Amino acid sequence: MTSASDDRPPVSVHRERPRARTLVVAILVLAGLTVWRLSSGVGDDAHEFVGATMGTTWSVRVDADLSADERARVQAVIEERLDRVNGLMSTYDTASELSRFNRHASTEPFPASAELLEVLALARDVSERSGGAFDVTVGPLVEAWGFGPGGGLEGRLGPKPDGAMLARLREHVGYQKVLLDAASGTVSKTVPDVAVDLSAIAKGYGVEQVAIGLRELGLASFLVEVGGELKAVGTTRGGRPWRVGIERPDDREPGVWGTVDLTDEAIATSGDYRNYYEEDGVRYAHIIDPRIGVPMRMRGASVSVVHPDAAVADAWATALSVLGPDDGYAVAVREELAVLFVEPSAGSFRSLVTVWLDDRFAGLEASR
Repeated sequence: MTSASDDRPPVSVHRERPRARTLVVAILVLAGLTVWRLSSGVGDDAHEFVGATMGTTWSVRVDADLSADERARVQAVIEERLDRVNGLMSTYDTASELSRFNRHASTEPFPASAELLEVLALARDVSERSGGAFDVTVGPLVEAWGFGPGGGLEGRLGPKPDGAMLARLREHVGYQKVLLDAASGTVSKTVPDVAVDLSAIAKGYGVEQVAIGLRELGLASFLVEVGGELKAVGTTRGGRPWRVGIERPDDREPGVWGTVDLTDEAIATSGDYRNYYEEDGVRYAHIIDPRIGVPMRMRGASVSVVHPDAAVADAWATALSVLGPDDGYAVAVREELAVLFVEPSAGSFRSLVTVWLDDRFAGLEASR
């Protein structure tokens, strides 16, 4: 697709979802039934639940015998949990708690729910540990580079931001500008017009909330997926771990690069190959480096993180994508994270796996 603007050269745009914000993860887990077919030992009477939330889709697979009433309760719990998270953290719902906080153009404390404070605290922890590679205040830079809702499929609505513009925008960006006070249950800003976007952590948090709700129903064997972020609880009734597929980071030739076995763990992926545009021969990926204010150059790469908590996996996948395979691998080792980097190499790809995942990652393609 090209843009025929008279003021600038054509812009080639590749986007999986036009409404995708920055830091939207490239789906690592194979969608739909393909995931379940990779799961060893799942019973034929396992139940699948599907729906939509947070501008994406969700699916839950329960490996148990359920009556009609039990299925209805499962559906209700899933929807209740996801509606709650969306109602608190959506940037598209103007009535959400997060949207109201973003409109709160003041440095005075803003009363916040326990859930919002929890997610902001998780995000801040990853921000600090990653040296600022993860930052939930990056929204103004997203818009400037054409990856926000205003950019549309034609790319940016204005010229590429120059150094002066980036410097002005970065005055309103920085996770340190959001202050949390758990004791008073408030969040505040050091700069009145700072805005928060939780796109890179809220879906993972939604996965966790659904998993908690299903456990409270007494379920012990299920998969929860929201927008590509997935958590496997228990084992299949065959006693085997849940097996999920990791996608080769190639939008032209999608396929399964390898598999990972999961038990009571989540997995999330961030990639640069599903949402990008090309201008003047340069491919700009949707993932913005908040430390310098510019997008990553699209290379065709992905980072997958396995962690007990889906929200933490979600955030770290983005942070490590920004850091790249060298610095990112070093940080992953320092933090003792289970991580898989899939990188382009000599016209194909290569895998770089930390020791905490090495024994559970099975590559289906040695190199391609």
